[in-house]
Amino acid sequence: MFLSVTLQAEAALAEALSEALMEAGALSVSIEDADAGTELEKPQFGEPGHVNERLWDHSNVVALFDDSGDLAHMLAEASGRAGLDSIPPFRVDEVEEQNWVQLTQAQFDPIHIDDRLWIVPSWHEAPNPDAINIVMDPGMAFGTGSHPTTRLCLQWILAEVETGNSVLDYGCGSGILGIVAAKVGAGKVVGMDIDENAVTASRDNAERNGVSAEWLSSAQQVAGQYDRVVANILTNPLCVLAPSIAARVAPGGKLALSGVLATQAQQVIDAYKPWIALHVGAEHEGWVRLQN
Repeated sequence: MFLSVTLQAEAALAEALSEALMEAGALSVSIEDADAGTELEKPQFGEPGHVNERLWDHSNVVALFDDSGDLAHMLAEASGRAGLDSIPPFRVDEVEEQNWVQLTQAQFDPIHIDDRLWIVPSWHEAPNPDAINIVMDPGMAFGTGSHPTTRLCLQWILAEVETGNSVLDYGCGSGILGIVAAKVGAGKVVGMDIDENAVTASRDNAERNGVSAEWLSSAQQVAGQYDRVVANILTNPLCVLAPSIAARVAPGGKLALSGVLATQAQQVIDAYKPWIALHVGAEHEGWVRLQN
């Protein structure tokens, strides 16, 4: 048996209380909008990897404990560490022990990109054995096909990568874009990411899917030019890196950029204008893919 404890907290104290609850023995902690489901609900939107600067004005801090400890003592200890004079208002709900792995896996179904391509978690059967089925589990690295920007880039790869093309995935995340490029016939495939976890995940995912590719952990290691270059990162890095990314595109080559909100498209187009003329190639759920 587990105990789910929901404590009321103002935005300024929610994170401190969360950390204190973990130190006091909580198994997990999350912060939720206390006004969710009401007219006062405040959705928070951000780019992949972006942390919003401010939480909800009225937050609920939800902590999970096992039922073997002294709950009152742990809550008092955490409240004191967070700088509170007393335990804030809270409620306790009993949570039956469950197969958490099975429940978590049940949330992730195969992702249909188009008739040629499915992204399939390892615990699922491929819905269409005749399609390209990429085995990819949710993990620490960004990019499993579920986010609109990843989907936009995958669709571009399916449409634009030709047999024998050299492909560079700048900011490879899980490696999914390079893996799919290899599956549709690309020759040389290189993926680069400054996050070592991403490089490791990409290498592991490529091996699992029987793909040969080169995975690099530094932009300085990327040399030469490529027939196809794709970068699914964030607007500001895309703009800062414009000279470097544009320089990797071979004469007559093609470039696709995503991680860009529709409202940010012109900013990125202007950043690349000295080297490559880009336009909005596709839009999905408020995100765009820019391409030449």
